[in-house]
Parts: sequence; structure tokens; C-alpha cells
Amino acid sequence: MFSGIVEELGVVRGLSVRSGCSRLRVQAGVAAEGTVAGDSVAVNGVCLTVTGNKSGLLEFDVMPATLKDSNIGKLTPGAKVNLERALRADSRISGHFVSGHVDCCSTIRAKGYRAGNLAFSILLPERFRRNLVPKGSIAVDGISLTTAEVKPSFFTVFVIPFTAQHTTLGLKGPGQTVNLEFDMLVKAVLAESSCNRNIIMS
Repeated sequence: MFSGIVEELGVVRGLSVRSGCSRLRVQAGVAAEGTVAGDSVAVNGVCLTVTGNKSGLLEFDVMPATLKDSNIGKLTPGAKVNLERALRADSRISGHFVSGHVDCCSTIRAKGYRAGNLAFSILLPERFRRNLVPKGSIAVDGISLTTAEVKPSFFTVFVIPFTAQHTTLGLKGPGQTVNLEFDMLVKAVLAESSCNRNIIMS
């Protein structure tokens, strides 16, 4: 479990794609402190299990489904990634609950400034339209953000300068991909309402 508050930008040192589990290596600082094999770390919002920590070089095994459903498979050496260690029971939750189970990978539609604020418009896959409401929570590449605008085919989020400077969003622009994880509370409500509707109709 995570909160969507990125601890640092890590640097990809390598991604070895294999038929089974692929191997991802990321150089980290803060996120490597006290991190041992078996711990969970969110990489661009994707919950991955640490298999090794060699003086700050974190190693992860990555399943084929993860490469397919996220932007992890597009990473190249030197690329920056958002890193967040799993929450502790006594941690403050400054963002919102993020599981690290990415729902989909989408594309940045537009990037620009509105009234001096940095705004990103991101394409919204049709099957996930019900998961978003204005002023709702969403994790974009593992960053806890609030939706400012929700349209049928895209949504808009505003990013403060600090977030732009300390996460991958400041480095990304139109046409580039981001991982999306919709609010788990909204997903739970939708699942429950769907279940109740099926019971009534049966």
C-alpha cells in the first residue's frame, strides 16, 4: 500500500526483457534506505517486489503482464522513474490510498499553463469513464493527484511546481505514456453497486 507521495526520482540502469520474469534495475537513494529483498516499492506507480539492493541499486523481477499493462516495458537506461516505498502503519497519508495495481497505461493529450498553473490533459479509456469524478483522486505514474476536469475522452489535472520538479511529470509531454490507477474506494463502490444490481435482476 502506498500514498502517492513520490519520495524521489530513481534512474533506470537496465531492463532485461525475458520470456518469463524480466529484470529491472533502478539506482535509488532515499528509496533504497532500509530496503531489503521482499520489500515493496512503487516504480511509476507499479508495485514491484525488491529482489536485491546492491548499495542503492534496486533490482526487481517484472512479470510479462506488468510490462504489457504499464509503461515499465518502455523504460530505457537513464530514464527517470518515480519511487515510493510502501507505507508503514505509523505513516502519515498525505495523498490517498494507492495499491500499486495499475489499471491501465494512457497517453498525455496536452500539457500547458492555465492561469499560471501547469495542467495536463490525459486520455481516458472508455471502460474507465465511470471511475472518475471532478475533484476525485487518481494516481498518475504513482503521483496522487486531484482531477480538475473530467470529459468523456480525457481528464485534466493541475500540478504544482514542487511536484513537477520532483516527479516524472515535469519531464513528460504530449504523446508520452503514464500509468493510471483509479481510486480504490470508487472502484469498490462501483463493484458493490454492480453486484447489488445483478442480485436484484436475478
